[in-house]
Amino acid sequence: MPEPADPVAASARDRDAVLHAVSSAVLAVTRHLSVREVLQVIVRSAARLLDAKYAALGVPDDDGAFAEFVAEGISDEQWAAIGPTPRQHGMLGAMLREGTPVRLADIRRDPRFEWWPKAHPILKDFLGVPIMDGGTVLGIIFLSNKRTPGGFGEADEELLTLFAAHAAIAITNARLYERGRELTVVEERTRMARELHDAVSQKLFSLRLTARAAAALARTDPERAAEAIERVERMAGEALTELRAVIVELRPAELDRHGLLESLRKQAALLDRLHPTTVAFLAEGEPPGDLAPEIEVAVLRVAQEALHNAVRHAGAARIDVRLAHREAALVLEVTDDGAGFDSAGLNGAGVRGLGLLSMSDRAQAVGGTLSVSSATGRGTTVRLEVPA
Repeated sequence: MPEPADPVAASARDRDAVLHAVSSAVLAVTRHLSVREVLQVIVRSAARLLDAKYAALGVPDDDGAFAEFVAEGISDEQWAAIGPTPRQHGMLGAMLREGTPVRLADIRRDPRFEWWPKAHPILKDFLGVPIMDGGTVLGIIFLSNKRTPGGFGEADEELLTLFAAHAAIAITNARLYERGRELTVVEERTRMARELHDAVSQKLFSLRLTARAAAALARTDPERAAEAIERVERMAGEALTELRAVIVELRPAELDRHGLLESLRKQAALLDRLHPTTVAFLAEGEPPGDLAPEIEVAVLRVAQEALHNAVRHAGAARIDVRLAHREAALVLEVTDDGAGFDSAGLNGAGVRGLGLLSMSDRAQAVGGTLSVSSATGRGTTVRLEVPA
């Protein structure tokens, strides 16, 4: 006859399994390439493991706001209606100052609570824990509206505290990784500067001297002046080719600061603010954390070129940028509802004028494909697919 199960031992095993899952999940996020990606994974995992409807994590800046603020349970449309990133006031400010966990049955009844924007979801039961690095508060993570009746308990607080400890490790590692990449970028740009000086500036100096000689010969010896002008044209073309080669190798600084996903989001948001055209960004899944740097550069550059074309030439009312991770491929689509053109009848000059040749070259250089679908009066879609 089997011995009766020990409920205490079973509970301990279940708890150990949960803690192991939390530890593995949070430590695994260090493979991501940007701090923001780390924060998003932490918040999503915390909400799922503690069965909370809402979760958020904020990293404060030195100006009374948050350098990063990510949330789970709130759609992009709700974020747009809520408005700017919150300031360090109310309960958030109190947690940053006090550096201690807060567990409440109803946050609205706490004297530290102040107000929410009109479109903000109503929060009730609340659990917040500071993310500490020694005596320094790196940020705060909080959950609200637990789906299981009864609100958050002591066990939830212990679990979120453990989660916050691992989050501190992940955030610190991500910051160190970003700083290391920034130092690498500085070194690479110094090397590029030397190449520019050695290759291009010397050729431009020779070009300038040849142009002066041509100007001096123009009146006295037109034939020799014409030969000098031909040399100027040839040297200018060589200098332009070398300059382009150096520029193509440069990795955009925003990729090192924000990663591909956030760089595209920021690019779309910037154009949306600067132009009357509505520019929207949608991500379907996250790019792989180990995506090759040259692929990141190609995707960002193609997106920038396609957006530039749509904003400047299409006369579009709306532009949609979509990035999707599908099986072993990363797919970028930039679609506008503008004037369009006859894509089937593009000639070489038209391709170069629209920057499509350079986009196609970028795609081929990383083993990808580029397609352009357009018709007069029906808008344009630029589609890039690269291995991932």
